[in-house]
Amino acid sequence: MRAVLADFRRIRELLELSRGRMALSVGWGVLALGSGLGLAALAAWLIARAWQMPPVLDLSLAVVTVRALGISRGLCRYLERLATHDVALRAMTTARTTTYRALAGADIWRPRRTGALAESPEAEVRQGDPTQLRRGELLGRVMSDIDDLGAVVVRAFVPIAVALILSLLAVGLLASISVLAAVILAVALGLSGIIAPWLSARAAREAELAVKADRTEFTAEALTVLDHAPELRVAGRLSDAVGLARAAGQRAVAAEDRAAARGAWAAAVLPLSIGASVLGALLIGIVLYGSGTPIPTAGFQTVAPGGITPMALTVLVLVPLSAFEAVAVLPAAAQALTTGRAALHRLDRLERAESDTPAPTFPPLPEGRRIAVVGPSGAGKTTLLMAWAELFDTPRPGVTFFAEDAHLFGTTVLENLRVARGDITVAEAESALRAVGAGDWLDSLPDGVETDLVGGAAAVSGGQRRRILLARALLSPARVLLLDEPTEHLEAEAGAELLCRLLDESGGLVDRDRTVVVVTHQLPPEAKADTIVRVQPGGAVSIDRFIPA
Repeated sequence: MRAVLADFRRIRELLELSRGRMALSVGWGVLALGSGLGLAALAAWLIARAWQMPPVLDLSLAVVTVRALGISRGLCRYLERLATHDVALRAMTTARTTTYRALAGADIWRPRRTGALAESPEAEVRQGDPTQLRRGELLGRVMSDIDDLGAVVVRAFVPIAVALILSLLAVGLLASISVLAAVILAVALGLSGIIAPWLSARAAREAELAVKADRTEFTAEALTVLDHAPELRVAGRLSDAVGLARAAGQRAVAAEDRAAARGAWAAAVLPLSIGASVLGALLIGIVLYGSGTPIPTAGFQTVAPGGITPMALTVLVLVPLSAFEAVAVLPAAAQALTTGRAALHRLDRLERAESDTPAPTFPPLPEGRRIAVVGPSGAGKTTLLMAWAELFDTPRPGVTFFAEDAHLFGTTVLENLRVARGDITVAEAESALRAVGAGDWLDSLPDGVETDLVGGAAAVSGGQRRRILLARALLSPARVLLLDEPTEHLEAEAGAELLCRLLDESGGLVDRDRTVVVVTHQLPPEAKADTIVRVQPGGAVSIDRFIPA
């Protein structure tokens, strides 16, 4: 129980819920369901009283009140929804801001294994480190997990408070007629408000443990297939990746079915409680009504003290039907709370990542204008480059890291280049593309640099994509360019020539006063890099410095 209460407080703190706004939401909810409860009681009294055929004026106030309660119920429900969703949306915005800050400051991409540098976040995940997050998992943290926390406000916090207040009002109303009937109603409300949510929470917890893991795995595998389908196909692993995604999806569906079967038992508690409460109230009402002494009044019989009137009997039977409306949502509230607690724990792990894991040390960026980082796949070249760009902490001014999988947007070629600098002209864009060897491709485009890349990277080949990304890097105003595999997917001869031009101060591709750091698997023998950083598996780094004679 302490853990549950602690999670509730943590959710409230993360969402930064306003007490005033929450009280307003609960107030409108109480008025909405209270109108329904009063409507049921007054309508029951009116039906029974009209049976006695009193003067019409005796019923006019009750008739007007019934109409007012019917209108106010819908109006208050609408206002409660507005107030509750306002609180939830504000809270979700706050939680997303907090999560973004945690992601920016947390060390979720840093390699955890001592003495080893991962080639990429995906590579480290594949090596089995549970603290690493793939794109699909990060997407789940920022989107679905925070949505689950927002649902706690709408589906749990407000409904639970409203249900508690309305249950006390209903029991108090029945106690004014029959204490025994009120006790029966209280027990029935307790069963449907405690046992049913408990069963529902168990089903939700099982679904959370089984479904969330498989859903997250499905999202991660699906994004892997979507992002790297060509590479996986070339490697002969596309079918395996699709199979992993399909299997994860099937496991999630099976887990949802099992959880739904258990949740059905929780759903059965409510109608059973309603039936027991109404039946108990009816039997008590019959006994009380029969115990009174009939007194003729204007051709009708009423009941003397010691029994109850027909109007009270009707109220006694019909009020429980309306009273259970408040607790009917509690099983769903329990599910929302369980799901929200699990989401909270996943989000908290992002914030603990920085403090729980010691930061590895990286060699500083060596001196030189043209630096080549060489090593086999998986040795940690990309991670070293990211460390030099200080992506694990605060980005260094004047240093730009261009990843090998940088995004191409579904817009024009020119706008894709303007990602690096917003004032790039058409002439500058064309010059940069021709400088990196994309002139023939540019000439084949119907509208030149104004041609739309429909689908982004899907509209170009792997080699063309690398040339566009390299042109984007050259157009960047940064004084230090960190290029991750800029010639990958290019023909061997063209790639080697382009790499040599990048590493040659007199190559004309990059200004002499700018520093270029290039990661590559294979350095051409004729390359004129003044510094070569060799990264070996296991994290060993050696630096060769060449000083011109």
